[in-house]
Amino acid sequence: MKIFVLKESREKENRVALTPTVASQFIKQGYTCLIEKDAGYNSNFSNESYQQAGCQIINKSEGFALADIIIKVNAPTDEEISAMKTGTILISYMYHLFNPELVKKMAQAGISAFSMDAMPRISRAQSMDALSSQNNLAGYKAVILGADALGKIFPLMMTAAGTITPARVLIFGAGVAGLQAVATAKRLGAIVEVTDVRPETKEQVESLGGKFIEVKAEGVKVEGGYAKEVSADYLAKQKEAVNKSIAQADLVITTALVAGKKAPVLITEEQVGLMKLGSVIVDMAVEQGGNCALSEMDKTVVKNGVTIVGKCNLPSSLAQNASELYAKNIYNFLTHLSNKDGMKWEMDEEITTGTLITHQNKIVHPSLQQATA
Repeated sequence: MKIFVLKESREKENRVALTPTVASQFIKQGYTCLIEKDAGYNSNFSNESYQQAGCQIINKSEGFALADIIIKVNAPTDEEISAMKTGTILISYMYHLFNPELVKKMAQAGISAFSMDAMPRISRAQSMDALSSQNNLAGYKAVILGADALGKIFPLMMTAAGTITPARVLIFGAGVAGLQAVATAKRLGAIVEVTDVRPETKEQVESLGGKFIEVKAEGVKVEGGYAKEVSADYLAKQKEAVNKSIAQADLVITTALVAGKKAPVLITEEQVGLMKLGSVIVDMAVEQGGNCALSEMDKTVVKNGVTIVGKCNLPSSLAQNASELYAKNIYNFLTHLSNKDGMKWEMDEEITTGTLITHQNKIVHPSLQQATA
């Protein structure tokens, strides 16, 4: 089985889907690893490091012609889909619920596409869960960005000139990114509060030293560990419960996403007006519409004296670590799906069913078959 690693074409994307260390593990298992020239350069992995691991450095057209399996970080472009031969196996992020046209094109091209962002939230798949590995880094980076934009330090500090009080941090969402943000902000010495639609996250928040803001309301549906739907009544009560914390916060970090839908607006323009002069919001959901009504994609803006950071693709800013983790996710996933002789195609197996989007010129993922028919 020949694995081809494409150089990412998305603007400002620095990650690569396979590192030299993980490539050498594939090679020991009997796979052949083909790497597009300079694919790992922005992640600090040289062509020479891949060659030393046993990989072949080739150009893009050769890779498309030779590959049995193509692995990427981001969804393929139209040009890349057109270059793939029928029967090619593609593994990458696809966000298939947001990209029905992309899915149709892959089906028409005869590509068997697996989406890394569709990994089921089950214990057997934890080592393959790229969303978690990347969001972990993103949560850390969000705190660092917030600290950089904030005009004060995080920890309590006793000085001869007086005492500096600790910064207050409010985090919306206690998923992987939110919990890492809690841990990072606490390590830096901040007072941390957290709100989440899932009451079962309270214990995790408190174990990291955060205070959980409870909201007593119905209307939250959770599926596979993610909020699937949140009622207007719940959002109204959450807004009321957190307004005091928002007014006191120096830094607010929002991480809330709803699977397959636009991110919910959790901080309104009115609530931004409640915040202190010089405070900061880091909106981690900005790519899916944003949790703050005033955030702008890939921009840092100042509204009513509040700095709002809307930086996209935070894992790319930690490209070396992000690539290392993503490559391990890919290795665990692909060795589950295949061996050196070929794919297993266990079509009733839960991980295969959850991640396979298109196969044999058909859209096969259950969530898309009706919507894209």
